[in-house]
Formats: sequence, C-alpha cells, structure tokens
Amino acid sequence: MMKTRRITRRELLKGTGTILLGTLVGRCAIAGTEPTSRAADPSLTPKAYLPVVRGGRPTPTPTPTPTPTPKPGTARVVHVHDPDATNWSGSGWYGSAVSQSVVDDMVRVGLQNLTSKSTWADVWETLFSRVEAAGYQAGQKIAIKVNFNNSGGNGGCTGTGNRIDALPHPVKALIAGMVGAGVQQNDMWIYDATQGGGRTIPDRFRNPILSSYPNVQFYGYTDCAGVHAVSYGKHSSLTVQFSDSHLTDRLLADVLYDATYLINMPIIKEHGIHPVSLGFKNHFGSIDQIERAGSDSLHDHISPSSSLYRSDYSPLVDISRNPNIKDKTILTVGDGLYGAYGATAVPPTSWKTFNDAPNSFLFSTDPVATDCVMIDLLVAEGWVTNQKAYDYLFAAQNAGLGVCEGTSQNPGGDPWQTPYGSGYSKIQYVRIDR
Repeated sequence: MMKTRRITRRELLKGTGTILLGTLVGRCAIAGTEPTSRAADPSLTPKAYLPVVRGGRPTPTPTPTPTPTPKPGTARVVHVHDPDATNWSGSGWYGSAVSQSVVDDMVRVGLQNLTSKSTWADVWETLFSRVEAAGYQAGQKIAIKVNFNNSGGNGGCTGTGNRIDALPHPVKALIAGMVGAGVQQNDMWIYDATQGGGRTIPDRFRNPILSSYPNVQFYGYTDCAGVHAVSYGKHSSLTVQFSDSHLTDRLLADVLYDATYLINMPIIKEHGIHPVSLGFKNHFGSIDQIERAGSDSLHDHISPSSSLYRSDYSPLVDISRNPNIKDKTILTVGDGLYGAYGATAVPPTSWKTFNDAPNSFLFSTDPVATDCVMIDLLVAEGWVTNQKAYDYLFAAQNAGLGVCEGTSQNPGGDPWQTPYGSGYSKIQYVRIDR
C-alpha cells in the first residue's frame, strides 16, 4: 500500500502547518485496460530502504481518496506510481531490486493514458506523428538520451556501484513497446555523449537490454565493449549558439542529426550547481563540452550563486531550442523509480513524501511541463528550496518550448494537492496509482 506525504509544497515555502493528505489504496487502470498479471519475483527482498537522514515529519494516517478528474490544461503530464516497482534492502546493487514486469506495466499504462490509445501500434504512431505525419518508417532512427553522470564512480564499464544512474528497466520497457509497434531494433540508439570523468554506458545497463534486444545500438564517449564512439559536428545544424556573449558555440552529438525522433529520459534529481538536474540539463550529455576557461563555463551560467547567472536566461534553453532537439523530441520520461538527493555519490533513500522510494514515472510530450512537475515533487520533498530552480523553465516557456505552472514570482504548482491535479491550471496533471 502506498504511504502518505506530510506537507504540501506551498506549506514548505511559506512555513505553514502540516496538512494530512490521503492517497489512493486501490489499483487503478486507465479506461478500457486491465493491469497485467504479475508473477512473484523471489529475488526481491522485502522493502527496507535506507533510512532518511534529513529532518523528518510526523506520519499521518492514510485515507483513501477518489481518482481525480484532471482539470483542462495546455500540457498533459501523466504520473504513474506503483509501490511494487522496487524493493531495495540497502545491500547489493539497487538495480537488481527492480521488477521488470511492474515497470513494463507502468510504462504501458503511462503511454496509453498520455496518448489515449490502447495498442502499441496506435500509441507509437501517435507519438511518432508529432515529427513525421506518416509515422515511423524502417530505417528512421530513434535516439534515446539516458543519464550516466555517475557511471565513473560506479565502477565504469563493469561496476555496479550505488550512485544513482540510468537503469535498464524503463528503457527496456520502451523498447518492448516500440518493437510491438513494428520498430526495428537496430533503429533504436541509446546514447549519453557526456565527455570526461570516466562516464560510460556500463555492462549492467547494456546486458539486460541486449539479452532481449541484441540489435539495439549504444553510443557513448568511452570504449566499453559494444558501445560506439560518439562524434560531433557532421552538420552545421548541430552547432549550438548561445544568446549570452560570454559563451562560445558547442556541438551536439551526430546521433541527434542522424535520428528522426528523440526520447529524453532524465532522472528526478536535485543538483549541487544548478538547483535541479532534470530533462533540460540531461542534454548537457548531448554536447561536446561543458567546461571551458573563464566565463565560458556552462556551469557558471546555471549556478544561482555565480555572478554570471541571469534569472531571465539559461544556456539550457539555447541547447533545447536547437532543431535537432526541439523538433525531434516526441516524449520525455522522468525516471522516478528511486530519484536522487544530490547529483553525485548518493545511493537511493526513502522519500518522506512517499514513505518509500518514489516508484514513479512521469510521461509527457511537453518537456517544460515535465520538468515543472518534477521540480514540484523535489520541492515538496524538501530537497529543493531555491525558487530559482524554476527560472530556466520560465525562460523556456518564453522561448515557446512548453508551459510551466505559476509565475516567475510565484513558481510551481502542487502535485500533492487533493484531489490530485487540482494544484495546477495550465498543466493537466494525471496521477495513476497501481
């Protein structure tokens, strides 16, 4: 049974008292579908997540609440939660304590609800047609951007350390759906082009995918077996020009030019430089170089503590407005199976708002709205307290990349306000508890 959160985001920011919120007890399926059956997985240990080390809150009594009717909005974000997705005891690799069958079910239900379609063929035709009216044709490439920011600290190619990184399970679920819709395996390219720091696409991620889909391709910076080297600059459209005069041009990875479609798969993470590391910042792993000398360091322009930071500008927006990203992105999937407090060296820990791992995925075709809801979840958890976390989203909204809730003076919405979804007006937030 899902446990309850303690306070709303607005209470956190305004310092008001605690409000007890209920959660859904039953398992819900979208209209016209039934949850898939699940066989017991004996490899998963009983839930016993690492203890929360930050300040706690009193635990309220769970109260069943009805499934909400989402309010109309200009951007739809579907949040699927299933407490059975992970069962990590705190020992061993956390990735081994994920149920692939549950993740498959979550991805299926999330995409069906997002597209209002029931079959894989119709789901993916709806998404592909956002870029190509005729939909996917054999030979067209689908690039999937994953996040391996911590792979160097996790043992590189062969290690299984417990710093939060991309897991194979949600990617494998997406691949299964695309294969079911007729997409050829070798047309799916998984990449992280981040350079330096020993970052790579490790065996622990590739092998589970290749065991079922041996022709899927991987592109990364280092030379782990089976990973193609990333290249840059094969076409002038891959040049990212920045609106701030301190910044010189960067190049996007060639896989983005060669791909027809793009899926962005960030992890829900707080960050030590930029307040958050979500979908927009995930594309720091799509460019050739982040750090350069002096004022030409991208990190200085996204850090609120830097003199180069501007609340009305973010280089993240210039990267995401490049046509190889903006015009090809068909889907953002926010990975909240475990989430992360901090960008590096942090193992999974229980969230106070979920009384467990988040065990969640967020699905949307609006990259701004997806990041907006993910920030709201981090704010409600108490891991993000700097309202400047939203600045880049309002800059992205002004650039026509999507919608963010609230205003620059009063940012964010409240995903925990009951009934779920009532905390938003511009975003149609749909919460599905399994």
